[in-house]
Amino acid sequence: VDVIFKATKVDGIYSADPKIFLEAEKFDRITYQEVLEKRLKVMDASAISLCMDNGLPIMVFNMREPGNIVKAVSGDLSIGTVVTTEDKL
Repeated sequence: VDVIFKATKVDGIYSADPKIFLEAEKFDRITYQEVLEKRLKVMDASAISLCMDNGLPIMVFNMREPGNIVKAVSGDLSIGTVVTTEDKL
């Protein structure tokens, strides 16, 4: 496995629920550690930790946007948030 895809109803990971908090910040890239420290509710903390321990990137994207699944599989990183060890790829 090269990457874990997390298909959701939003276009990535935000600092807060963007449907409730209009000022919520979207992250294009974020580290596993930041996800855990900020207690972002993207996935279960143990799933994040397992991905971190195994160096497995996570791509979070909106599955309801037409074409996004094909873009994700094709490696288009512009459609969501990527979680990795470093905040840069």
